[in-house]
Amino acid sequence: MPGLLRGVARTAVIAGTATAVSNRVSRRQGNRWAAQEAPQEAPQEAAEPEEATPPPAADTTSDRLEMLKQLGQLHADGTLTDAEFAAEKAKILG
Repeated sequence: MPGLLRGVARTAVIAGTATAVSNRVSRRQGNRWAAQEAPQEAPQEAAEPEEATPPPAADTTSDRLEMLKQLGQLHADGTLTDAEFAAEKAKILG
């Protein structure tokens, strides 16, 4: 049973990380498309070249904090070993 729980917990952490990364990529791509469409809609305005702005730090930070809380709970419950906890934490923190 602990092996099954550990596998489920690991899958949940990985899925959460994948979701956060996917959302970040989608947001960046949306910003790029919006920047490309803006000059076409208003050709009279002198548009300065815009770089894709990074996603708001609050969203990323809150996602990371939530994932770290979940990870800490799994570690406290004994689902994750110290080594697994450290490895997953390093992935989340970058």
